[in-house]
Amino acid sequence: PGFENLTVGYNKYLRPYFGGEPVQIAMSLDIASISSISESDMDYTATIYLRQRWTDPRLVFHGNKSFTLDARLVELLWVPDTYIVESKRSFLHDVTVGNRLIRLFSNGTILYALRITTTVACNMDLSKYPMDTQTCRLQLESWGYDENDVIFTWLRGNDSVHGIEKLRLSQYTVESYYTLVSKSHQETGSYPRLILQFELRRNVLYFILETYVPSTLLVMLSWVSFWITLDSVPARTCIGVTTVLSMTTLMIGSRSSLSKTNCFIKAIDVYLGICFSFIFGALVEYAVAHYSSSQKCAAKAPQEVKPNLLEEVNFTNILNSSITSCKRKISFTSVEISSDNVNCSDLTMKTHEKIKRVLRNKMHRIIGYFTIQNPSNVDHYSKLLFPLFFMLVNVFYWAYYLYF
Repeated sequence: PGFENLTVGYNKYLRPYFGGEPVQIAMSLDIASISSISESDMDYTATIYLRQRWTDPRLVFHGNKSFTLDARLVELLWVPDTYIVESKRSFLHDVTVGNRLIRLFSNGTILYALRITTTVACNMDLSKYPMDTQTCRLQLESWGYDENDVIFTWLRGNDSVHGIEKLRLSQYTVESYYTLVSKSHQETGSYPRLILQFELRRNVLYFILETYVPSTLLVMLSWVSFWITLDSVPARTCIGVTTVLSMTTLMIGSRSSLSKTNCFIKAIDVYLGICFSFIFGALVEYAVAHYSSSQKCAAKAPQEVKPNLLEEVNFTNILNSSITSCKRKISFTSVEISSDNVNCSDLTMKTHEKIKRVLRNKMHRIIGYFTIQNPSNVDHYSKLLFPLFFMLVNVFYWAYYLYF
C-alpha cells in the first residue's frame, strides 16, 4: 500500500489513542561523542543519536515488511514533543540533509531517529578538584503531554544506552552509568522523564606532572638555603625570593583555566597554599636566624673593650678606690637611725623601685625564653623539621582527598 493511502484521514495534530490510553514511547540512545566538559560554565557538549519507538494504529498495513521513509515526510505524522531538560543550546544536524530517520512497520510501529548536538548543564562540585568525580545527567522529557497522554520508557533498561563506555575524553574517564525513569511534577501536571546518569572521574596524572611535582620541587629548593651559612646574605635571599615568586606564578597559572567567578576552594588550591606557606616559612626562618646572629654579635662587641681598659688601670687608682669605699662604710655605720629621721615618701619610692626592678627582671627572663641563644641551631633544626612537617602534611592531604 502507498503512503498516501495510509495518511488519508490521518490527523497529525492528534496523538495515537486520542481520548484513550496513553502512548507508550520507548527510547534508546547512542552517545557519539562528548566534545567538551567545561568547569567554568559547568556544562558538557554531547552529540547523541536519539531513537524513539511508538505504535500508531492508524498506520497499520498488511504484510511483514518495514519501509524507510524520506525524513521530510515526518511533517505529515504525529511525533512526540520530546525535549532535553537543562539544555543550554541544541541543534539538529542537517548536512547534507536533515539527519532524521522515519521507519514504518506493518503493525503501525514507528521508529523516529534524530542526530542532536546539545550543551547540557551539569552542576559540579569542584572542592576536590583535580581529584574529583562529577555526576552529570541527560534528561529527556515530554514538553506538553503529561502522563495521562504519554508514557516514556527505556527500550532495554541500561542496555538502551550505547557508546558511552567507549568514549575517550581528554581529562575524564567514564566510571559508570545507569538509566532511570522518573516524573517531573509541575504546576501544569506530571510529565514523564527519562534520565541517563553517568559519573566522570578526572584523570589526575596530568595535574600531578603539571602542578603538584613543580610545587613540591620548589618547596625542596627552598630548603637548600638551610645548608648555606648565615653570612651569605645574597645567596640565601635570592633563593627565598625566587622560590616565592615562582610559587606565586604557579598559583596564578593553576587558576587561569577556571573562571574567576568560581569561588570554590579546591584541593589544588589547598596544596599550593601549603607549598607557599613552607616556602615563605623558609624565607622567614633565614630572617629570624640572621637577626638573632646580628644581635648576638652586637652584644659581644662591648665585652671586647674591657681588657684594654683594665690595662690602663694602675695600682694607685685601685688603692684610692678601696680607701674611699672603706670610708663610706664607716660613715654609714656611725649614723644613728631615729624614728624622726624616717621619711615615708622615701620608703614608698623604694617600694616602687623594688616593684619596677622585679617586673624588669621578669620581663628580661620572659624575653630570654624567646631569645635564640645560638642562631646556628636554627638552621640545624630547620633541616629536620621542615621536611618532616611537609611529609606529614602530605600524608594527611592525600589521605583526605583520595579516601574521604
